[in-house]
Amino acid sequence: MTSSDLARAVVAGDAGALPPDELAAWVSAQRWFSSKLRDVAEFNVLEVIVLQQADPVVAIVIAEARFGAGTHELYQVPIAVRPRSDGWDAGVICSTAEHVAYDALIDEAAVAALAGQFGHAGTIERPSGCVRFHWDGAVAAPSERPPMRAIGAEQSNTSVVLDERLVLKIFRRVEPGINPELEMLRFLAAHQFTNIATLAGWYSYTGELMDATLGIMQRFVPDARDGWELALDSLAAGDRSFLDRLRELGSVTGRMHAALASDHGDPDFAPEEPTEENVSLLTATIDEQIERVFLDLPDGDPALAPIAGRGEEIRDHLSSLSHDGVGGRLIRMHGDYHLGQTVHGPEEWVVLDFEGEPGRPLVERRRKRSPLRDVAGMLRSFSYAAAAATLLRDATVPEGWEAEARARFLEGYTAEVDPAVLPTGASSIHNLLTIFELERAIYELRYELNNRPDWVPIPVTCITRLLEQTPA
Repeated sequence: MTSSDLARAVVAGDAGALPPDELAAWVSAQRWFSSKLRDVAEFNVLEVIVLQQADPVVAIVIAEARFGAGTHELYQVPIAVRPRSDGWDAGVICSTAEHVAYDALIDEAAVAALAGQFGHAGTIERPSGCVRFHWDGAVAAPSERPPMRAIGAEQSNTSVVLDERLVLKIFRRVEPGINPELEMLRFLAAHQFTNIATLAGWYSYTGELMDATLGIMQRFVPDARDGWELALDSLAAGDRSFLDRLRELGSVTGRMHAALASDHGDPDFAPEEPTEENVSLLTATIDEQIERVFLDLPDGDPALAPIAGRGEEIRDHLSSLSHDGVGGRLIRMHGDYHLGQTVHGPEEWVVLDFEGEPGRPLVERRRKRSPLRDVAGMLRSFSYAAAAATLLRDATVPEGWEAEARARFLEGYTAEVDPAVLPTGASSIHNLLTIFELERAIYELRYELNNRPDWVPIPVTCITRLLEQTPA
């Protein structure tokens, strides 16, 4: 392709407009690319949807990464193309003598072209498919050229704040079906759960490739503090302000689960009775995770000494906990619940990021489970906050802080949740919660061994504590 053809090819929706090798190199280097440890056998552009033909040219690219095992993943890559004479040099994907193609989400003009589609509920047609934008009209649409800033903490998606009142979230890895975040936000709003960032709009792709959610627009929560940072700041300052807020967070969580269990007429959300098969699948899955982690456990690491050689003991402990059965109800749940998924606004807690664990397939993220899995995730987050305050802020955590944090959260939670979704009796609740905490700690152990060896003692301490507990 000659240099003068790059912009023209993108405008024409030509799937060959971007050199696949250069696009593959750029995509695989991004934080949101989920398969960095796998070898990409082939990389293809499957669809180009043009949003704006003037400079900068703006388009949504759907790209496919294929792997040696025959599997593949689809990614959404909004791109912009400018003349080289503009001097643009940030987020560059590829360039020719006359044009440069780059990440559209770092350019205010390109983001405005994407966000502007929401206000008039635009539809961009292609022979093979189309992108549709939806706006619910509850809040004003973005301005014509909204001031924007990126939210830098995300890893699996990309979010930008517009006008300091809206957040546009672009789902990078795309799978067929409705994204759980869109589905959950619509359901919770319809069932009067207000501790969410209100959904304002969304956009989706429909075509030969698939039907899929591409992104959402939500209300921005002003003057809000991230729950994780709030905990660390409180511990570093040596005050008890965060503990005072945890009962309220438990109450919000209880109301969230009560709302998610409230509609028996919607098959996607109706609570279900757990079966023996559910119990067996749960324990077998965790058992397999334990076996896999302990098989690869490095020898001679002092941080691992408390659990070294105890894999079989942990599996036996899991088996004894599961004898009590699951009980309660299986419902739709948050799926990746921890302090970093919450913010505390001027008046109340707000729960964010309802898409579930991004590394899991979409169908699995939509699966109904015990709400105590969410609770276990939050309880583990308190343990991490206490450890991180010491590691990152050189704080002295008061003795008993984590136990008090757990107690306050659970007090608020049990006061608000529908009792029908929990197992009957305190001992059954305790045992099932312990199973989910064990599952989480095993996941954490594998993650820390691969990414943050200095943090390995955090899950090791949890596993050791759980081993010392006898089933209730």
